[in-house]
Amino acid sequence: MTRRKAGSMARPRSSSRAASGGKRVADPPNAASAVLLKVGTSLIVWLKGPTGQQLLSLGLTFFGLLTILTVYGVNSGALINGWARFLVFAFGWGAYPIAVMIAGLGLLWLRHLVHRPMVWRWRPILGFEMTLIALLTLTHTFISQRGWGLVESGRGGGVVGWALYVFFSDYFGPLITSFLMGLVMLIGLGLAFDLTREDLRLFGQRVFEVGAALRDRRAVAPEAEPVAQVTPGIAVSPVSRRGQAMPPPLDVPEPEAVPPQRKAPAKTKPRSKGSTMPTPRDVALPPITLLKQARKAGADQRDIQRKSRIIEETLEQFGVPARVTEVRPGPTVTQFGVSPGYISRGADGEEQRKVRVSQIASLSDDLALALAAKSLRVEAPVPGRAVVGIEVPNTEISLVTLRSVLESDEFAKCGKPLCFAAGMDVAGSSVVADLTAMPHLLVAGTTGSGKSVFVKALAASLVMHNTPENLRLIAIDPKMVELSHLNGLPHLLGRAESDLENIIRVLRWVAHEMDRRYKLFSATVARHLDDYNRKVARKGEEKLPRIVVLIDELADLMMSAPEETERTLTRIAQMARATGIHLVVATQRPSTDVVTGLIKANFPARVSFATTSNVDSRVIIDTPGAESLLGRGDMLFLPPDASAPVRVQGCFISDAELSTIIRFWQKSVGATPAKAPWEVMSQAQGPDMLRIEGQVEDAGLLERAIAIARSSGSISTSGLQRKLRISYPRAARLMEEMERMGLVGPQESAGRKRRVILGGGEN
Repeated sequence: MTRRKAGSMARPRSSSRAASGGKRVADPPNAASAVLLKVGTSLIVWLKGPTGQQLLSLGLTFFGLLTILTVYGVNSGALINGWARFLVFAFGWGAYPIAVMIAGLGLLWLRHLVHRPMVWRWRPILGFEMTLIALLTLTHTFISQRGWGLVESGRGGGVVGWALYVFFSDYFGPLITSFLMGLVMLIGLGLAFDLTREDLRLFGQRVFEVGAALRDRRAVAPEAEPVAQVTPGIAVSPVSRRGQAMPPPLDVPEPEAVPPQRKAPAKTKPRSKGSTMPTPRDVALPPITLLKQARKAGADQRDIQRKSRIIEETLEQFGVPARVTEVRPGPTVTQFGVSPGYISRGADGEEQRKVRVSQIASLSDDLALALAAKSLRVEAPVPGRAVVGIEVPNTEISLVTLRSVLESDEFAKCGKPLCFAAGMDVAGSSVVADLTAMPHLLVAGTTGSGKSVFVKALAASLVMHNTPENLRLIAIDPKMVELSHLNGLPHLLGRAESDLENIIRVLRWVAHEMDRRYKLFSATVARHLDDYNRKVARKGEEKLPRIVVLIDELADLMMSAPEETERTLTRIAQMARATGIHLVVATQRPSTDVVTGLIKANFPARVSFATTSNVDSRVIIDTPGAESLLGRGDMLFLPPDASAPVRVQGCFISDAELSTIIRFWQKSVGATPAKAPWEVMSQAQGPDMLRIEGQVEDAGLLERAIAIARSSGSISTSGLQRKLRISYPRAARLMEEMERMGLVGPQESAGRKRRVILGGGEN
């Protein structure tokens, strides 16, 4: 049995030898080799994974640091010293930047894996190599040593720099070699920093702008006091003797040298030397050089390309194919125009359905996450263009100055007296609005979003192109700190009012002035202010100026006297357009109890700065979007004739610029009158005092209050307020008037009713 088994087991071996021609067949790999192969494969797969690549990047960084220490002589070792000697021999002093580059590549690799993915581009790497090789060659060119001993000593540019220097100097000479290597170095630096023609153009433009700004500064800088030469028809302003920074002299230039929009009035009279209050007709408009020059930040093309790629990849990952077809960089945000693609169905890949616009708009949060943007707004679609606008904040924000918009072609084309600079849109184009066509403007937004700066920039735009003869401003500032900067401006009627009691009186005077102008229009048979001024100009009579009422905080007025504030503002907004009276109302609390339906219906033009919620955004502009604004002047502007708001970066004007404009006008036409017209009227005495103030309706209320007092034995201010449905301050004034007339007795204590006295006796 044993022999048989052995014989049977031996047969296959003999047959295998016969089949192979008598040669021995190699045995299959044993278990140890299979295990080693499996471990090696697993190790390679693991190194290709995220953890393995992170360890390799750390190893490369450590190897670079070790190389730096060895080249500097701090570290030593057999293998690492051989590596360091090789670098020094090949590149000379270039071994130091190469060692730093190895460590830097390790750190960039680790940053790519852990923090932020990056695209490895050949331009910076090639540029670094070209710059290094050119510098190694220039080293030997400057040293002018061709000997091999310099290379062996480890000094100079190593064997690479020495070989290139010997080759080029033998064939072209040292001078041509230096020129060629310098050119290679410049090209390498351009590639290393990824400079393009656009970057060079922007750099040259910025250098030109800086030079122009320096020339403008020298032009407006105060100089030594010149000798005044009086010329007929030219008004010369005195020069400051204290060395203070004063506005430029008011010499009216020759007619052909004055731009059309800056010409002085046609009728001018020579100003007498001792005149302190010249007529506004003698005054030229302020020069634009009083305002600061704009400093624009150029768009980073690499950043734009990176964001465009991220937008396309993110939409593709969510099954929404789209392509960025246009980019409009603005001062604050860059609008990426995305064209929706097609979704294919079926094996044949036939295009069957186009991507819906709502699909792109619904991915706004995912796009903001992918772009690492603190705020992102999707305009779907962009009015007038077949793209979906994705507005991404810029890395570097440009400051939109008032001067940059006033010098634009858009402002020159407006040509209306009440045109003002609103700012720049997402494409960097100037946005100009006409207050006459609005005719009133509602501004709202949170604290610090830019409302007050916008109102001051609007006022500065108006006074830069209107004399006090043609324009009057009324400033209402319950916050007491914003519009008070306008105090002293000759265009301003009185001072900026901050007392709530006086503010109500101001609004009543505006309503009375509106009624007075309508009576003048009726007597002259004029339809509006321009028609009236043309007719009275033919008769040689005085024209009526336009009036712009600036209210910085509406919420305070609505809290103190809501009924009277709403009624007066609504009445003015409904009827004041033809009389040349316009309202600019701002508030930081855009709620329905402040911006009521009546007020909102009479303010078709609105500006919304950043809000806390989309509910506030809907209250202001009837659509969400203001909650995603960036603040600091970023706003949505809704003109009265537009169907959708426009995103605009508002103009900025500093307090120093505003003070310079005020000093210019003060020096030109003198200071503001001591008292405003409503203050003069309020000082009138007599039984018809309320009518003199323009309170025609208060006289009727007084009669009703007297009737209520006669029908009761006692009366209080709060009871009078409830029965007449008026505000408490108004009821208190009626009570004081009845006390002055001897109808009611004095107040005995707080909260107690007063006695009613009829004919000097008690009731």
